Amino acid sequence: MASHAHGDEPIVVGLDPDPGRRTALGWGADEADRRRLPLLLVLAQNVPTPGYRPAGGRPSWEEWNESLHTTGDRMLKEAVAFVESRHPQVRVSGLLAEGHPAWVLREQARNATVVVIGSWRLSALQELFTSAAVALPLIAHAPCPVVVVPEPDQVPEAEHVPGREPAPEAEHAPERQPHFVVGVDGSRHSAAAVDFAFGEAALRGSALRALYVWQHPRLGTPDEEAAVQECRRLLSETVAGRTADHPEVELRQEVVPGHPVQVLTQASENALGLVVGTRGHGGFTGLLLGSVSQGVTQHARCPVITVPSA
Repeated sequence: MASHAHGDEPIVVGLDPDPGRRTALGWGADEADRRRLPLLLVLAQNVPTPGYRPAGGRPSWEEWNESLHTTGDRMLKEAVAFVESRHPQVRVSGLLAEGHPAWVLREQARNATVVVIGSWRLSALQELFTSAAVALPLIAHAPCPVVVVPEPDQVPEAEHVPGREPAPEAEHAPERQPHFVVGVDGSRHSAAAVDFAFGEAALRGSALRALYVWQHPRLGTPDEEAAVQECRRLLSETVAGRTADHPEVELRQEVVPGHPVQVLTQASENALGLVVGTRGHGGFTGLLLGSVSQGVTQHARCPVITVPSA
C-alpha cells in the first residue's frame, strides 16, 4: 500500500467475496467522497474463491494460487469500476492480500481513517469460533473506527435481545429527520465515540441523538430520581464543548431506562448510523470486546460505528 501524508489516511473497505454485496462498498465510497479522502479496497483471501472451480481432479498449489490471484484481480477491478462510476473524483486503489480478512484489515487499519466492512450476521458462537468471523476480532484490535454495514437482506426485523424485556419507548419519539445515534456512558470510551458522532453528523448535515441508558439496579435504589439526574449530569458533561465546535449539529440528549443493547438497537431503526465506544483490546477473539458493542453489532438495523478510545 502506498503511504499517505498525515491527515490523508484512506477509507479502507474490506470487500465481500460475493460481488452482489455492494452496500458496504457504496458506504465507503460515499464516505471517501464526503471526506475528500482516498479509498483503498482490500480483498483478503485464504481459501479458493467461489469463482474458481477446477475442471477435474485436485489442482496443484501453483494452479490454485494462480487461480486465486486471477479471480481476486478480477473482483478488485470490478469493485474499482463500481466506485469510479459512483464517484469519479474519488482516488481509488485496490489491494489483494493473502491471509485471514480480520488480520489483513487490522494491519491496514494502522494507517486508515476508518475501516468499512459488510455484516456477516453471524450468531455469537459463530462470531467466536468460525473462520468467517471478521467483525468482532477486527473491532477488538483496530486502532481506528470500524464501520459494520448490513446488507439490506441482512437487516434483522424488530426484535428484542434474547432474555430481555422489550426496551421502553423514549419520552418523545425522535423525529424522522436524518440523524445519528451515539451511546454515552460517561467513560473515555464513549467520549471518543461522541467526538466521532459529532463529526459525522456535521459532515452529513444531520441531527445527533445522544443516549445515556440507565439500568435499574437489581436490588433497587433508594433514590431513583437522583440516579437519573446523575446520568443526565454525566451525559451533559460528555457532550459539553462539542456543541460549541459543531453549532450546526442539532443535538438531542436523552436518558432512557433499559438494557443498553436493547435500547440502542431500538434507536438504530431509523438512524443513519449508530456510534458506540469499545474497550476492544481482547487477547482471545472478541471475548474482551465490550458486550454493548458486540450486541449492537449483531442486532442493530443501521451501520454500526465502533470507535476506540485514544
